[in-house]
Amino acid sequence: MTDTTRPVAAESARKMILPLALAQFIASYAATNMNVAISAIAKDLNTNVAGVQTAITLFTLTMAALMIPGSKLTDIWGRKRCFVGGLIVYGIGGLLALLAFGLPLLIIGYSLLEGVGSALMIPPIYILITVAFPDVKSRAKYFGVVSGAAGLGAAAGPLIGGLITSAISWRASFGLQVLVVAWIILLARKITEPAVSDARPPRFDITGAVLSAAGLFFLVLGLLQSRTYGFFVSRTDFKIGSTVVIPKGSISPVWLYVAIGVIFLAWFFLHVRSAERKGRDVLLPLRLFHKKIANLGLGTQTIQWLILQGSFFVVSVYLQEVNHYNAVKTGLMLTPATIGILAASAGADRFARRHPQRWLIIAGFLVTAIGMGLLLALVRANSGIGTWIPGLLLFGIGVGVMLTSSVNVVQSSFPEQDQGEISGLSRSVSNLGSSLGTALVGSVLVAVKLPAGRPFGVALIMMLVFALIGLVIAVLIPRGPGEVSDEAAPGQAPRDVTTAT
Repeated sequence: MTDTTRPVAAESARKMILPLALAQFIASYAATNMNVAISAIAKDLNTNVAGVQTAITLFTLTMAALMIPGSKLTDIWGRKRCFVGGLIVYGIGGLLALLAFGLPLLIIGYSLLEGVGSALMIPPIYILITVAFPDVKSRAKYFGVVSGAAGLGAAAGPLIGGLITSAISWRASFGLQVLVVAWIILLARKITEPAVSDARPPRFDITGAVLSAAGLFFLVLGLLQSRTYGFFVSRTDFKIGSTVVIPKGSISPVWLYVAIGVIFLAWFFLHVRSAERKGRDVLLPLRLFHKKIANLGLGTQTIQWLILQGSFFVVSVYLQEVNHYNAVKTGLMLTPATIGILAASAGADRFARRHPQRWLIIAGFLVTAIGMGLLLALVRANSGIGTWIPGLLLFGIGVGVMLTSSVNVVQSSFPEQDQGEISGLSRSVSNLGSSLGTALVGSVLVAVKLPAGRPFGVALIMMLVFALIGLVIAVLIPRGPGEVSDEAAPGQAPRDVTTAT
């Protein structure tokens, strides 16, 4: 497909940032706010905690499985249409969840429709910013806004959800989502999508969509199952019906799900290779994996979300189990991290003017690791808020810096015609990182038999190790001109996204 797009006017581009940031906020909020309302929902819907946890798990699975197919639809339907369509589906899902009288309707509204809506509306957020802002510095600024909204939604979800559930009802939380989505749809009318060529839109690869969705579904499901069965050794019998398939003490069934997911993903890549040789349109071109800088950027993205969600999970459970805080107080204690993420995201454009994106990722991992070290060194059971602030603040600053830079490196590594595919892939690895982070932490907290508080230390040390692994990957990102071209603005010379020049 010939790329004939042009960046939209600067004023129009700026107007689209608010709806994009709000959409990212509400999607991140939906992924974390439900955890503090599980008991209230179970009681109101006459079900049990396991049933509500299933609904939360299915939301994550739906979003993860459909992110790549959803991103491909942006090339077929158009970015703005896909974004607004996703909002509409999400809003209908929120309304059904608000009116749910039983668990099945909650699953249909929250787990399925909100999950599908998220998979449709999130990829266009990053694509529209990439094609609207041709230079790395402007992208860094607005990726920072969106990344800040994502971090704020994830961090503030438990606090806002806890406040609303305590003061009104869990249903009001879904009502809030519906109202915000309606507002975003109104704001989205101002989005001006860059014109595209009249070339035939690609055909939707149904086989590839099914295979990739199945692979990601089982992969994420396996990671989530570690909360029940453990990550390495099964803590309980794994049954299908009344038949024990894997007895307690044997290898965890997590790896059964992961193996099934890997088989589907391998089948998917074989299908793509075969289809490309025959000249057919595919869901995810293999050329996306040929750029070293993008592959390393995807690696840092995965680890960033792993340590973000894993560390938030560790801190939240520690505050509730050891310090006996309620959901609202726990959310307030996480405020320094939220402030750090927002402050770093707000400064993304200034950082990009002065420093290469590669160095920002390295600095982000370093600052994040220092923050984790301070938490391990200063925090003790029932210690005051002053022991938490330095570590959480530095953690948030580090995450805010590197999230924006990694997204910028990955998205800017490809021309406009590949933005649909790379955006879906980028969001998928972020979901995998988030799922892996909470899975590993949950497994450690249950498996480590040490005195009170020590399992949390072990889990945080594990997150620190992953931060150091991310640092190594960031150091390996190529530097210097010519490593990667940025073709968002036709007619301009290729630029190196690892530098600010």
